[in-house]
Amino acid sequence: MILIHGVSAEQINMLPLSFLERSILNKKQNSPVVYRYDSLGALHFELKTRASIVEAAKALDASGVDFADFDQSRCNEQFWNRMENGGFQLRSDVLPSDGINDIFRNGKRYAFECSMAIVMVLYKGILDVLPKQTFNRHFQDIILYGWHYDRDLPLRKIESGLEVYSGDVQYFKNPDYDPETPEWQGENVVVLADNLYFGHGIGIRTSRGIIDALNKARRPFSYTSAYLMDEVVILEYELLRTLPLREERTEADIEDVVIAHIGIRKYSYQNS
Repeated sequence: MILIHGVSAEQINMLPLSFLERSILNKKQNSPVVYRYDSLGALHFELKTRASIVEAAKALDASGVDFADFDQSRCNEQFWNRMENGGFQLRSDVLPSDGINDIFRNGKRYAFECSMAIVMVLYKGILDVLPKQTFNRHFQDIILYGWHYDRDLPLRKIESGLEVYSGDVQYFKNPDYDPETPEWQGENVVVLADNLYFGHGIGIRTSRGIIDALNKARRPFSYTSAYLMDEVVILEYELLRTLPLREERTEADIEDVVIAHIGIRKYSYQNS
């Protein structure tokens, strides 16, 4: 059930939505769980962003990027610097939006493992719904390395019992993986639809398809199956939606704040 103070179900149903956005809305409306939103705009933003994440996952799958562990990772060095640990650091002369978009446009120049892929998909999904200027301001100095992500990318992990929707992130664990191939100890996935997932290195498959792929990477003579863990990582959509609003500070506010740089850290304080 969806509840928005002062907004009727009829008004909610009048939102201009894509097919995927409408399917997410219907699933939430028919759920026994109560989903509360501050405004109709907050609901619309979440639906739009979830659909954008799904499209980003499909785009990465079709981009030609390769799967590789950190030792064998590669990137387009016109946009990213490859670090010694195998991660990618955005070049100082490149806009964050350009760096993320290049991964999807020139995928054949990139290779990385599955957790980095998930973070890329989240960044791309957000980039396609936020104003570009807002994205570039709040996601500067991007480093792509495993589950490393910018503090302005608000993620929350729920351990169990939460309903799962398109755009959420889950994990298939392979507890008896072959030590010779530790990269297959599990698979981070983006939920595309009911029982349909994207996992980098495996592709777009059902849960059975992902489990079967992981089971092929078990240690010899193992019969312990991979499985989908009962946890989900979700975006804090309202924090993302209000990023542009938090930029709208008055000139007096700006003049009243002193910004200091110490090393790579930035500090601010109010003049008294």
